[in-house]
Amino acid sequence: MTDIENTSPAAQVGKVVKSESEWRAQLSPLEYKVLREAGTERPFTGKYTDTKTEGIYRCRACNAELFRSTQKFESHCGWPSFFAPLAEDRVVYIEDSSMFMKRVEVRCAKCDSHLGHVFTGEGYDTPTDMRYCINSVSLTLEPAEHGK
Repeated sequence: MTDIENTSPAAQVGKVVKSESEWRAQLSPLEYKVLREAGTERPFTGKYTDTKTEGIYRCRACNAELFRSTQKFESHCGWPSFFAPLAEDRVVYIEDSSMFMKRVEVRCAKCDSHLGHVFTGEGYDTPTDMRYCINSVSLTLEPAEHGK
């Protein structure tokens, strides 16, 4: 994980930038609440919490490739967990001191949508000792094509 960035990636060249009304038209109310207002879905209710399907997880808002299924692991936290993004340039990190705690928010680098939070040093048995706790509603899964 790189240093925490406090700048919005939407201000950078080549980013997806839409008005609030455009996002509302594209996303369901829950998707909008999570992706655009940094909300969260209830634990253990998300579509991808227990998914074992191989493939690429994409941003639901802009379709950017974010995580591989091979980076997903069982953390039993109630949300899909990954130990690393597909590449560091796919996400940005923002300090989050809401909820009376210090956390690191994870956002899509392409459209600035809220994905979840990343936690480190909690003793995860992963190659990075990190847990990207990501809302299912922030993602879509593109299953791997086998036999090609």
